[in-house]
Amino acid sequence: MKRIKKTILFGSLFSLMIMACGSSGPSDIVPEVPPATTGDVLVYTTTAARTQEFRKSYTEFGKGTNMSPRTVRLNEQIRYQTMDGFGSAITGSTAYNLLKMSASDRSRFLKETFSVQDGMGQSYIRVAIGCSDFSLSEYTLNDIPGIEHFALQDEEKNYVIPVLKEILTINPSIKILGSPWTAPRWMKVNDLDRLQAHDSWTGGHLNPAYYQDYATYFVKWIEAMQAEGIAIHAITPQNEPLNPGNSASMLMYWNEQRDFVRDALGPKLRQAGLQTKIYAFDHNYNYDNIASQEDYPLKIYADPEAAHFFAGAAYHNYGGDKKELLDIHGRAPEKELIFTETSIGTWNNGQNLGVRLLDDMKEVGLGTINNWSRAVIVWNLMLDSERGPNREGGCQTCYGAVDINADDYKTIRKNSHYFIIGHLSAVIQPGAVRIGTEGFQEEGIVLSAFKNPDNSYAVVMVNDNQTNKRITFSDGKRFFGYEVPAQSVVSFKWKQ
Repeated sequence: MKRIKKTILFGSLFSLMIMACGSSGPSDIVPEVPPATTGDVLVYTTTAARTQEFRKSYTEFGKGTNMSPRTVRLNEQIRYQTMDGFGSAITGSTAYNLLKMSASDRSRFLKETFSVQDGMGQSYIRVAIGCSDFSLSEYTLNDIPGIEHFALQDEEKNYVIPVLKEILTINPSIKILGSPWTAPRWMKVNDLDRLQAHDSWTGGHLNPAYYQDYATYFVKWIEAMQAEGIAIHAITPQNEPLNPGNSASMLMYWNEQRDFVRDALGPKLRQAGLQTKIYAFDHNYNYDNIASQEDYPLKIYADPEAAHFFAGAAYHNYGGDKKELLDIHGRAPEKELIFTETSIGTWNNGQNLGVRLLDDMKEVGLGTINNWSRAVIVWNLMLDSERGPNREGGCQTCYGAVDINADDYKTIRKNSHYFIIGHLSAVIQPGAVRIGTEGFQEEGIVLSAFKNPDNSYAVVMVNDNQTNKRITFSDGKRFFGYEVPAQSVVSFKWKQ
């Protein structure tokens, strides 16, 4: 929205004219008050109506004694999980689109997205080990039989790695999670009884005869990325292990994942001196309604030798309910939970911020965090205006967190996933602890509070009501009031 700039002289003359004429009609122009550029409390605001899009402002601590009954009080004595970070996937398609931009435009966008000082400070990235359904071709890193033929391919060398290096220059502490969509075809079989070769990108199982080679495949990938200056924080053994129908995919039932990690992947990582975390599952809350796969990670943890190698479990939200996270945490509280994929698309009004912003923050952002997730990662950071590039058999109706116009590779449309991740990453530092809140509660208000490693506080809030809500926040020493706009997401950060 363009603003009409007025000089001080014009503004003064205009005010005199209004007073002289005694006008008070609807034609009066009230200039918008610009946001404060300094203050005690940093504030970011996005409204569903797009009147504010990640608008940065400040407010001041209150004076005297806080008597407001509408006070949210932070309670550091109640402590939940430690946060790892927030981000999106740098797929081959995302990297391709980014590299189609001019260097200056790309640098500006990446700084806005990843810079801790000058941007959102997004802090977690997911990448594919080999191809995904958002790749430029179908491939693995070892398509010639024999593990000695492992090598990074064109998509890594020419697209993903260059983009990751640019991002790491902006935010060197960013975490990276890797997930494969399929093992090399020569390692796959139709089923585990007959062990017949399955020469297809889609479906099949990992042949137990190749457990050791496939574990070496992971080690070689981590080491190859390290050689490029890219540290891998974590991996999952298989993306969507209950989905055999993606453009590249492979079934890996819980007992297969248990055996593969216990007998091959876990020991191989240790032997290589790698501290990379392993997260189980990496699929939907409802286990794709396969009864034998319910509580997938818990079945793995039942084997102490296997459980030793797993940091925790990862989830997607394409089926089921986020309350599954609460159930899994309650039954395995010593294990971590992270949320690793969700998408918007034509099926859920993905480009309509008025529809998506509040629901996505309540369900994906704060919803998973309030159910013990340590990280929130959405799907593609950037797709083009044709929802691609994408692979036949994969998602051809998905939007990115942002979509770039394929006619100019300059004009960017920011969608709900970009804003919800930004509202989290801008105020919640990696290593922050989620803490308790007490006091004011109201229907339509959802929030989480955090204590950051630098001793600052953060609160992220949704106001899903049709009216503004005046709310006061108190950390026990300081307090401030704020008018939270109707239908908005607001993030706050302040120091003691």
